[in-house]
Order: sequence, then structure tokens, then C-alpha cells
Amino acid sequence: MGVKGLQSFMQRCCPEMCVPVNLREMASQHVASNTATAHSTGPTLVVDGMACLRNWYTCENWVCGGQWREYMDVLKSWVEAFNSTGIRLVFFFDGVVEEQKRREWVKRRHRVNGQISKIFRHIKEHGEQPGRQLFCLPSGLATFTSFALRSLGHEVFCSVQEADFEIASYARQHCCMGILGQDSDFIIYDSAPYMSLEKLRINSLTTVLYDQQRFCRVIGLAVTQLPLLACLLGNDVVATEQMQHIRNNAIATYRKNNPAPDHGAPQVEMVLAVSQYVSSLWGGEEEETEHILQCMNLSAPHRELLKRGICSYLLPGQEALLRGDISSSPSACAMEKYVSPETLKECREKHVATEGFMVYPVLCEGVVECSNTLEDEEDAELLPQALVFKPCRQRIYGLLLGHDGSTVDNPAIREWFVFPGNQLKEPDMVHPLPISLPGGVPSLDLLWFGTGSDVTSLRLTSFLTILDCQDFTELYGTIEVSLLAVLCLVTYIVLQLPFLSSRAVQLGSLYVRGLSNLLGANCASGYPLPNTALMPWHSFDGQLFQSKYLLAHSGTETTLLLDSDSSCLSLFLHLRGKLIETCRKQGRVLQSRPRPNAPDLSRKTTSARGYRETHAGWTSGGGEWWRTTGEVRGEQRHEGGWSERGEERRDRRENVNRERLGERGGHGGGGHNFQPHSYSDHHSGGRHNMSHLPRQSRGRSYRSRGRYQLAPRWSQPPAPGT
Repeated sequence: MGVKGLQSFMQRCCPEMCVPVNLREMASQHVASNTATAHSTGPTLVVDGMACLRNWYTCENWVCGGQWREYMDVLKSWVEAFNSTGIRLVFFFDGVVEEQKRREWVKRRHRVNGQISKIFRHIKEHGEQPGRQLFCLPSGLATFTSFALRSLGHEVFCSVQEADFEIASYARQHCCMGILGQDSDFIIYDSAPYMSLEKLRINSLTTVLYDQQRFCRVIGLAVTQLPLLACLLGNDVVATEQMQHIRNNAIATYRKNNPAPDHGAPQVEMVLAVSQYVSSLWGGEEEETEHILQCMNLSAPHRELLKRGICSYLLPGQEALLRGDISSSPSACAMEKYVSPETLKECREKHVATEGFMVYPVLCEGVVECSNTLEDEEDAELLPQALVFKPCRQRIYGLLLGHDGSTVDNPAIREWFVFPGNQLKEPDMVHPLPISLPGGVPSLDLLWFGTGSDVTSLRLTSFLTILDCQDFTELYGTIEVSLLAVLCLVTYIVLQLPFLSSRAVQLGSLYVRGLSNLLGANCASGYPLPNTALMPWHSFDGQLFQSKYLLAHSGTETTLLLDSDSSCLSLFLHLRGKLIETCRKQGRVLQSRPRPNAPDLSRKTTSARGYRETHAGWTSGGGEWWRTTGEVRGEQRHEGGWSERGEERRDRRENVNRERLGERGGHGGGGHNFQPHSYSDHHSGGRHNMSHLPRQSRGRSYRSRGRYQLAPRWSQPPAPGT
């Protein structure tokens, strides 16, 4: 978020501080002025990776789970533009959410949830992806982007503190030519020059530099006074409403001293008024901030809050302006009594180098969070990904903490996971589950540092056990590891969900979020698989998934779905057999059903009638596979004891013509012949990188299930085999 209103103030009221720059010329000047600097690494830009995600993801399709190979091409082109000029890039990504900023994090998550609701409403009404005004990043984009940039040979860091703080610290420590981001906090830090990501033109490598010295001259403050200004205006640490009374008094005084009838835009007036107030507090530049805070009319809690906010801007090596400095360094590891110091050290190093996932927050913070996912809050049948993968996470926690199933000294991990119905008022306390391995739960020291074939085998067994896929051990080494990962993930999803009935939009997000859980399991197990095998661009493409899914619903033969590639067909049938066999052992016998005919999609409609959900059972045959998107309309089944719920909801809202329902194949016959849209089958660079998921029969017990209720309606995922 940065400082409330400061970015717009700089652009509207301080045009002289917004300096157009050419990064090529800046790089040359930086080299010339730093030739005598020892150990110079050349011109370096520190890039706020989180701020870049919206600029990087320019792929046309975003709602179906992500165009991952196309996205990789975008990243390659972007970094090459800098590489060709000799500019070194260093990327930082958020690795933790500091508790002092949890409140703001929750507010943002609720705000994004509202946007996701609009996205699903648009899909239901129009049967197509909304425009860019409702754009939402594909799930897991930040996680996998950090791995992608490392694979492209760039230095990438995952923060253990606030990412902005670490970016500013690195830039100052290494005398970098600048920071590339879009956060007004960077104008507050006394660090490297701050340049706009939003104004960046990648073809010409030009942008805008926000000149801190000119900014200070305009508002009449010294650089050392900027942290107090930022806190009084409102930032991630100090909420805007907490200092409202200070700002009100500052504005009243400002208007008294500046009686001109036109005070400018409200935000401009606000920044100038608070700047004038801050300047009036200082008797001299040497006066300590601690003394300034004591002189302000503040309650003790508000004074301590301001101290924390100001300290958050003080970088290592800078003189602490506050007595009794509130350190911003990481606290002691929350779970240190469960693991060795060597393991904790390795855990932190892997996290910082973006080689690990999930493990550091568990062991060192005792808390895990997951941001918004494209999930339909009105669909009460498909479990949220947070609950689908909860047993997987619990077994990861059990492996990390050496949990053997005893109730003595049983730790709990605080989970902040965003899903429909979760108000995020407090974290979920999630306890580890033991994993069943011969000889008991292995120590992390053995898994992470041990050598020999026995340890290698133990790592793989631990990974597969977390996912309940021990039967796939024999496949290791016989198929590509990325394909083995896909098979594990698809099998896990089959075991965890009694049925699927939501659109492919949510399924795409479910799959990609699942890959991040595989990353966590892989890291905890000591990396039996290379992390590169778990990247989405090796196994998933949103638009390809969409097209193949629609074709499968139309009754297309398996050979055609696999582009008539006989070798792929043989492998597919082999792996499908393994999946069915594993599900049967878990009590999940997959049954084949006749395929309902799908309607004609060649006629687009923008009415609410143009969107229907399909609620069909799982099959293990070559016809019907995963759920379709909203573009395939639903039908009613008499035998299954269920009806299309989205249809009922819309009929209550408006008087909808039911004529088309009589044409559905679910009434025992007829139906439209399916004419799919023209989709390319190689958007991701590969022809058959989709993992198809057989559908579980609902069986006789479905009638007695009842419907899930909204908020809250999922206490826990169904146990395997139920």
C-alpha cells in the first residue's frame, strides 16, 4: 500500500520531482561514477517482484488458471531487455507477512474477495472471461514466478521481513543504481533512487525517477523527518484512522496559515498540512525523534505505534533516532525446540534463496498464509483449496516437527488461508498429522543431510506418503518426474473430493494451488524431486485445459484428445490404470457412466440464460472428464437425486425462459450437438500436457448429504475413502 495518498501527491503536486530517465544512460553514468568502488558488480537494479506481477502477466487468458509457458516467454523477454544493456537485476518477493501488518493484509484479502465475486457473476451471466477491469492474477503466480526467474539465471530473494525493508536495505548496502517498484514507501527510505515500474517503457528502457531531495524541498522537511510524516499520513503499520485527529488539527492550522480560497485537492492539502505540522515539531535537526513523540498529544499506545512505524523505515547501518529502538530483525524461530540449529539454518537459507516453500514459515514463524484463490463463494459443492489440501499440509507439519501421533506437546500451526466463508478474524489452529513410515517419522537432519541410497529412497517415500500415493514408488525413474508429480496431485484430488461440480475456472486454481503444496511436501522431504518438475509450465496451461475439457465433454475420443499420439495414449492408459487402482485401494471405485450430450456453444449469449453449470458424475472412461467452465450449460438428472443449483438461483432472481432446459441431455435424450469454439491445442508449447481427472460417482449416499451452507460450511475436507 505504501503511504496513503503520497504517490498521487508526488505526481499531481510535485511534477519537478518526477524526473524522466533513460536506464541505459543511468547505467553508464553509474559505472563511470563507481569505477573506483571495490568489488563493483556493475549497475544493479533492485526489483520489487510482487509489484511487477500485474505488468508481467500480459497473457490474454487469465481466468482459467494461467498461460504458464506464454508467461515464461514474457519473463524471458523482459529480463533480456535489461541484460542486453549490462544492467544486473536482483529480485525480491514477499516471504512473510509481519504480524504488525496482518490487519492490513486481511483488509486487502477481503477487498480482493469482492472482486472475485464479481468475476464469477460475470462468467455466469455472459459465459466468458471478464475484461481487464476485473483482472485477477492467476493463483500461485508470485510463488512460481520467483522459481521462474531463478531458472532464468537471476538472483532472487524471498524476504524474511517486510520485503520493502529488505529491498531498501539491499539497495543501500550494495550502492545500487536504483529501486524499481511502485510503492511510495521507497521515497521514505534513505536508500537508492526510487524509479517507477508503472511508468517503465520496456522497449526504450525509460521511466520516471522520484527525486527524494526535490520532494523534501517542496514539503519543507529533512529526509530524517519523512518516517514520521509517513506514519501520520497512514501506512501498513499505522492505520489511517488511528492518526485522524492529528491530521484534522494539522489541516485546521494549515488553513489558518494559508487563507487562500482554493486549498487544492484534498489529498494535496493533507500532505502539505501534515508536512507543515511535522516541521513545526522540530526545534532543530539534531533533536531526537524520541523527544518529538513525547511532546505530541498522544496516548501511550499511539506513541508506541508511531515508534514501531518509524523504526520500520530505519535501515541497517543508519543511526537509530529512537532510544529503546524497537528492533525490526526477525524473532527467534517458533519451533526451534523441534529441530536442530543446522536444520533451521538450512531452512532459512533455502527460503531466502527461493529454493524452499512453506517450510520456513512453519519452523521459524509457526504461521502459514495463503492469499486469494479464484473460488466461487456461491458454489457450495466444491470444497475450497484450503480445505482440500489441509490433510496434505498437516502431514507436512507432522514430518517437519517429527510428530508421531502423541498428544503430548502437540504444537499447532496458525493458518491464515483465504476461502469463502472465512472471515479471517483469527487464524485457524492446525495440528500436525503423523505420516506412517516404516521405522517411524524420520528426522529432518537425516532427510536433509543424509547420504546413501537408503536416504534417497526415504525421501521419495516421505514425499509420496504425504500425498497418500505410496503405490507410485515403482514409477519413479520410469516416467518424467514432472509427470509423476501430476499423477500424485490428480490422485490426491480424487481421494479428497467426493465430487466436483464447479466450473473449470476454480479447478484450474485448485490444480495450481496443489502444485504449491507439492513444493512444500518436496522441500520437507529433502527434495526427492527437482523443484523444476513441480513448475506449472511443465504440466498446466489454462487455455489448453479449457479447450481439452470442452472437447472431453463433447464425447471426443481419448485418442483425439491426445492428438492421435500413440505413445502418449499408451502412457496415458498406463497412468490412468495406476490412478484407478490406487483409488480402488482407498475405497474410491470409479465407475463409468454414459456421457450426456453437451449443448451447442457456437451461439454466444450475453444473457443469464447463456450460462449453466454441468453437474455430472465422475467417470473413468475415455469420455467425460473434469468439470467444464460456465460455457457448458447444465442438465438435470432424475436418477442422481440432484438438480442444477445455479439454474435455481437464477430462476429465483428473474423470470427465465425454461425452454432450453427441455433440450438438455440430462432428461434422457436429445440435446445439442457440441460444436466447440476454435481453440489452439498448443498454447503452452506442448500438445498433451494436461492431467485429466476421472470423476467420482456420487453413489446412493448422495441423497442424504444435503447441501453445504454458506459461511461457514466446510469444517474440514472429507477423509480419504469416505
